[in-house]
Amino acid sequence: MNKKKTAFVGELIFGIHPVIELLKAKKRKLQSIYTTKPTPKAWSKIIELLPSYVNVQYVDRKALSKMAGTDDHQGVVGWAAPYVTRGKPFDPQKQPFLLMLDGVQDPKNLGAILRSAYCTNASGVIVTERDSAPITATALKSSAGLAEHLDVMITKTPAQTLQQLKASGYHLYLMTVDESQNATKVEYQDPLCVIIGSEGTGISKSLLNLGQHITLPQRNSEVSYNASVAAGIILFEIAIRKKFL
Repeated sequence: MNKKKTAFVGELIFGIHPVIELLKAKKRKLQSIYTTKPTPKAWSKIIELLPSYVNVQYVDRKALSKMAGTDDHQGVVGWAAPYVTRGKPFDPQKQPFLLMLDGVQDPKNLGAILRSAYCTNASGVIVTERDSAPITATALKSSAGLAEHLDVMITKTPAQTLQQLKASGYHLYLMTVDESQNATKVEYQDPLCVIIGSEGTGISKSLLNLGQHITLPQRNSEVSYNASVAAGIILFEIAIRKKFL
C-alpha cells in the first residue's frame, strides 16, 4: 500500500539576500525557487549555496511580480518551510542582550529593526503577536535576510513574558517619549531587554510599569524618531557601551 506524501507547508520568500541568508542559516529548507532567463547578476551566489533537491523553475518577471505581490523581488522568488521561532524562554547567561518589539505594525519597520538587531549582536528578539506585523517575505526582504539568523520568540502575553524576564534577572528598558532618562546617559545593567513600542501609540500601557523608561534626545518634543531608526540608535548605543560588539 502506497503511503501518502505529506503536503509541504511553506511560506513565500523573495529577494537575493533573503534567499542567500536562508541558505546560509540552514534553519529551514527551501523547497523551490523561481527566477528569470537570463538569471539575475547575483544568481551565481545562490547557486553556490543551493542544495540539489531544490526545484528551480524559470519564469518571466511578470510571473515573479504576481507571485511576490511586488516588483521588488530582484528576479528571485522562493517557497520555503515556515520561519523558525523560539519556543522556550531566554537564558540570561546565554542571551544577555534582548529586544522586544511591542506592536510594530509596518513590516518594513519590523524588517529594518531585525536587521539592526543582527548587526548589533542582539542575543534574541521577542515580538508580540497582537497588533504586530508578522515576519513575512516583506519583513525578511527589509531585514536583508538577516532575520534568518536571529533567535526570535513570538509572545501572546507580553506582560507575562516581561515579568518572567525580570524574575530570571533581566533589566528592562522601555523606549518612550515622555520625561524619561536620557538613553545616552543611562548606566545599563546586563542581562537586559530593550522594549520598543508601536509606531503610533508606543509601548502598551500594561507594560509601562515593568521597567525603566529611557528616551533619545531629539530636536523637537512634538515629533519622534521612526521606530526602526530609534531601535537602531539604542541598540548600537547599548552594544558599544556594554561591549556586545
